[in-house]
Amino acid sequence: MSNIRQAFRNGKAFIPFITCGDPDLESTKRDVRAAAEAGADLIELGIPFSDPTAEGPVIQAANLRALSGGVTTDAVFRMVAELREELTTPFVFMTYANVVFSYGIERFAARAAACGIDGIILPDVPFEEKEEFAPKFRAVGIDLISMIAPTSRARIRKIAATAEGFLYVVSSLGVTGVRQEICTDLSAMLSVVREVNPELPAAIGFGISTPEQARRMAEIADGVIVGSAIIRIMAERGGEADKEIARYVREMKTAANTFQSLLNVLKKNNTNEMREQAPKLSKNKKEE
Repeated sequence: MSNIRQAFRNGKAFIPFITCGDPDLESTKRDVRAAAEAGADLIELGIPFSDPTAEGPVIQAANLRALSGGVTTDAVFRMVAELREELTTPFVFMTYANVVFSYGIERFAARAAACGIDGIILPDVPFEEKEEFAPKFRAVGIDLISMIAPTSRARIRKIAATAEGFLYVVSSLGVTGVRQEICTDLSAMLSVVREVNPELPAAIGFGISTPEQARRMAEIADGVIVGSAIIRIMAERGGEADKEIARYVREMKTAANTFQSLLNVLKKNNTNEMREQAPKLSKNKKEE
């Protein structure tokens, strides 16, 4: 089983997103450590890019801050290698096709594998073009994470059938960013996914920022992804964001697992009740 699949084995997975190099790579290392120690099950690491088309203004600004500070792809690789020496939490890169192309797909995949990356998300690569990238990442043990959105419709079955690692479910149309309400019929989308590929974990992202939203999304999905809310903490606190990130991760992970915890309690109570009833049923049967 891949490291990514393991992240979904212990309840609902909480997945924070962190832009590498915002405000600098030393701060990023502290933030990643804080998130991992607070219970993050998997961490998305954004490699800065000058034109992040899937991102809203909060994460766009984080990309610009990182690039202005001189962050490079090679520097991100070195940082991840250092983190991997002390952390076992699965890491997934989130970046864009041009970053990988300009580096060289095979070279990028080899460096990513060498520093301990488990998966990669390329939001600007459509499903029909994923095979240009997937085999090269697959060859070094890295999952190319597929995404589905409310506009995917008829393509959901095809995407889910060949998805690797986990499926990234985009909650709403548009770019990343905090939303007050998430109105998409995600349950219908996920029912199709589970019909086609029942073993594939699915995590919902885009627009989730509050514990209540995390709880509601976790009721229907296997994990919850949060980006913009964490990037806001980084923007407000700069190099001292790690403690607040840890607090936020703990709060959101607890919220995401509230429903699962309730199910576990009910299951345990039902099991205990059945054990208590078993001797009585056996006695009644003997008397008959």
